[in-house]
Amino acid sequence: MDPAIFKAYDIRGLYPDQLNEDAAWKIGYASAQFLRSLLRGYERGQVNAQSICVGRDMRTHSEPIARALIKGMNATGANVIDIGMIDTPQMYFAINHLGTCGGVQVTASHNPAQYNGFKISGLDAKPVGENTGLLDIKHIATALLHTKGVDTGSVEKYDLVQDYKQHVLKFLDNDIKPLKVAIDASNGMAAKMVPALFGDLPIEIVAINMTYDGIFKHEPNPLVEDNLTELKELILSSGADVGVCFDGDADRLMMIDEKGESISCDLTTALMVPYFLKDNPGSAIVYDLRSSWVVQEEILANGGTPRRERVGHSFMKKTLRDSHAVFGGELSGHFYYRDSFYADSGMVTFAHMLNILSRTDKPVSELIAPLRKYYASGEINFKVEDKDAMIKELKVKYGDGEIDDLDGLTVQFKDWWFNVRPSNTEPFLRLNIEAKSEDLLSKQLGSLKELLGEPVGH
Repeated sequence: MDPAIFKAYDIRGLYPDQLNEDAAWKIGYASAQFLRSLLRGYERGQVNAQSICVGRDMRTHSEPIARALIKGMNATGANVIDIGMIDTPQMYFAINHLGTCGGVQVTASHNPAQYNGFKISGLDAKPVGENTGLLDIKHIATALLHTKGVDTGSVEKYDLVQDYKQHVLKFLDNDIKPLKVAIDASNGMAAKMVPALFGDLPIEIVAINMTYDGIFKHEPNPLVEDNLTELKELILSSGADVGVCFDGDADRLMMIDEKGESISCDLTTALMVPYFLKDNPGSAIVYDLRSSWVVQEEILANGGTPRRERVGHSFMKKTLRDSHAVFGGELSGHFYYRDSFYADSGMVTFAHMLNILSRTDKPVSELIAPLRKYYASGEINFKVEDKDAMIKELKVKYGDGEIDDLDGLTVQFKDWWFNVRPSNTEPFLRLNIEAKSEDLLSKQLGSLKELLGEPVGH
């Protein structure tokens, strides 16, 4: 097994070279040992407390990998509840709904078709990442010399779609307008879940890339602008009120307005702020530190408590729980909800967006226009071998700004700011800049390039 498949937040690699059925068995064995250890000293009355949920996405190798994963779990004596082909947020629902000690979703999310992986969650669907158990799982899995064992655990198959539908639709207003919504399911799990959950609503859905056989027409990553071209054309040709592009496992989405303009996810967060604070006055709202200044401004203007957090779902979810925040948004398209297990969900986000659009007569472009106050670079990658040394150099050069080290280096000035973060696994620094004018953005980006070099595609 290639130890490089263990990342900061999940497990991911190329099938079958890095991640195959043997690796899946070992990861199943290791994750079952770890997840069941979470029950020590934990009062848990549910009948399924010793069980583990397993689900999978639509990739061609996800089913055999899931079977091997389950075999490894059974070899530890763990009972498995197989919930079939699902979107990743349904796993978070299942763990809480069934009261299991955790769950594993077989998915490589937005990666190309030749990848696969595992997203592991513990009690209450809390994420298992590098600092919360993934290193323990890696240690157990990589130490196993074979994949032999007696299957002393049981396997039950559950179909939770109707229960999950009930959960998602409880967030929906009763008087949804007959909106026309264009959807790009990216040949991912949204192709299965959107019709199942929203198919009988009084909205008109025009959809593309709705097959889910493991073949992607475009990479299932909505953050890449080129992947949105087909959806933008559909919006304009169909006269849709809004467009939504989901990623491969449907835990993220990106919105497009009725004019075919992309809406960056921090502006989507800002759009949702007054909606959530109206019913939850004074609540905290969490946002990642790459987000536009407008997010904090909207939270303060609507009487909320801004909570700025470092990038990554494990940090966002922990802060959401710790501060009892009603909602959180990340630039990556993850949106998190207190009332949905403090977890991210593309389907719950879609439900809330339908509410927001139903409560106004304004088109989406008009709702977003006041939030487009600043000029942002988007995330730009630079190849830098000595990342720490470069960050120190930047800290000296921009020492007259307001500096913080929450995640990499953030420097704020009166009319612009930047953040530069090191990649966990590669020699890259990731830069985000925002400024009050396009000229200032261009000027400061040019100045930063003098130190960082030319951007690289990644």
